[in-house]
Amino acid sequence: MKAVAFRCMRLHRPGQPLVLDQCTIDDVPPGKVLLKVHACGVCRTDLHVVDGELPDTRLPIVPGHEIVGEVVACGSGVSFRSGTRLGVPWLGHTCGECDFCAHEQENLCDRALFTGYQLDGGYAEYTLADARYCFELPTTLDDAHAAPLLCAGLIGYRSWRFVQEAKRLGVYGFGAAAHIVAQIARWHGQRLYAFTRPGDTAAQDFAYSLGAHWAGNSDAMPPEPLDSAIIFAPVGSLIPLALKALRKGGTLVCGGIHMSDIPTMPYSLLWGERQIRSVANLTRRDGTEFLELAGRIPIRTEIQTFPLPAANEALARLRNGQLTGAAVLIP
Repeated sequence: MKAVAFRCMRLHRPGQPLVLDQCTIDDVPPGKVLLKVHACGVCRTDLHVVDGELPDTRLPIVPGHEIVGEVVACGSGVSFRSGTRLGVPWLGHTCGECDFCAHEQENLCDRALFTGYQLDGGYAEYTLADARYCFELPTTLDDAHAAPLLCAGLIGYRSWRFVQEAKRLGVYGFGAAAHIVAQIARWHGQRLYAFTRPGDTAAQDFAYSLGAHWAGNSDAMPPEPLDSAIIFAPVGSLIPLALKALRKGGTLVCGGIHMSDIPTMPYSLLWGERQIRSVANLTRRDGTEFLELAGRIPIRTEIQTFPLPAANEALARLRNGQLTGAAVLIP
């Protein structure tokens, strides 16, 4: 193939702004697919990468793991047709050989590689991706509105799978993932309780617009005990508050890849067979199930678009809680 030159936003040093660089892809390795990026969502995990909160980041790195792109070329062993629209998620590569991979738990593979963290991602005009971890997308959403499905949607869905039997479901941190989970929960007849930053009435109004039964501050107690709850905000101090809001036997799911330290808390908050579990990455089963469901509901994503060179602005607005829904870069 002819070499492809393109623009990308790259991180050279943690804690520093991304730099608009010129990059080149000379060929497509076996098992990979070359995509022309149409849209890339901006995720809180991108902030953790940029801010140096995740270890072993490959530098320089092109962030971005909510990628919607069009197939341009394929490496050997890959049969996607040119022009096929694909989505690329956070989990970008696994060994395919370990016990986790053999039992549909590839999200726990110790040799996994992640898009926008150890593999160049979608803050770019072109990107390479492992064809095994690309998903065809529902036709009900355009490129920009489909992008948040690739992480906010997938992690939200995996988190929701562990609490899908709850009649009263709480969600802490009403951003990109929560606004998708809200629609899944309502579609399944669950009663949703949304918890936001204290005083964030815009996010609370947004939750009500998506069918929340109640919305309030994260330090408030809901009007009735919750059966289960999901925490999307990377704030460890929310765990005691959420446990206090759960009925006995309830489940608390931590949906983020990074969270600040959990404060000391009395055992009585956990007692009564309450449980806490984390969610790590995603599996291909999650992707297949969720994207099929997203097309049936259909999921409506709330987005704000930015041109590629404005990636630093989009990240800053996400960091400062100035977004409703999800930011999406359009190369």
